[in-house]
Amino acid sequence: MKAQFKYAFRAGLSLRLPVFAVIFIMFLVFVALGSLGLLPFAAHVTAVSLGGTAIAVMMAFNIVGDVSIARRMFAAPGAYLYALTPVPRRQMLLSSVIAMAAMDVVTMAAVITGEVILSLNLAGGIGDIVWTSIIRASALDVLLGIWAAVCVTAGYLLIMMVILFCISARKSLLYNKPAGGLLTAALAAGIAFVINLSPFLLAPFGEISRFYVFFTITLGRVGSVLFVLLMLIEAAALFVLTSKLLERKVNI
Repeated sequence: MKAQFKYAFRAGLSLRLPVFAVIFIMFLVFVALGSLGLLPFAAHVTAVSLGGTAIAVMMAFNIVGDVSIARRMFAAPGAYLYALTPVPRRQMLLSSVIAMAAMDVVTMAAVITGEVILSLNLAGGIGDIVWTSIIRASALDVLLGIWAAVCVTAGYLLIMMVILFCISARKSLLYNKPAGGLLTAALAAGIAFVINLSPFLLAPFGEISRFYVFFTITLGRVGSVLFVLLMLIEAAALFVLTSKLLERKVNI
């Protein structure tokens, strides 16, 4: 399993690591100069603008890195070694998913934090703002922050598993089928539709409202917890189905 993590991280780091290093150094320089008051207003504005661009660039290279990891499973030549490795497909899939999630979350959290600090410096100094926030922060604020991170991670894993399941279906069940691409798109749309409707299973824990032909559900604390659990269950179900497809047959 350690070897699978190593290969997955290596495939994802080859492109995104140099980009992340350059962006991180840029943020570090701007944050240090801004915190010391050595940047004029125009330079602050330029730094914030470059930071926003850096977020978009990092997101793009994260996608490229994730594609590189996915190619190990579904495209030659990496998929040959992937298919011949005497390890259960669920372990190899798990290592790839964890590698993608870890690198995406860490890099995006770092660049977004850098952009927030630059924006606070532009607003008038980060020191007083951070110190005031620390003083006024409560245990509930910390828990809410952790809970927000859990919610984002659960949604991210669900989206990732939808993509990997559709790719595995295209490479196995729908391979060489007439209009296989359209069937894959229809499959993705159907999964998205089911996932979009699934929160209504939590109707006993929330309130459903209607706006013409649109429906929304408002969830309380218990409903919110169950909603995150529902996303994790859906991601786990897609993980099991994807691993089964990989065990069955994948056309490289």
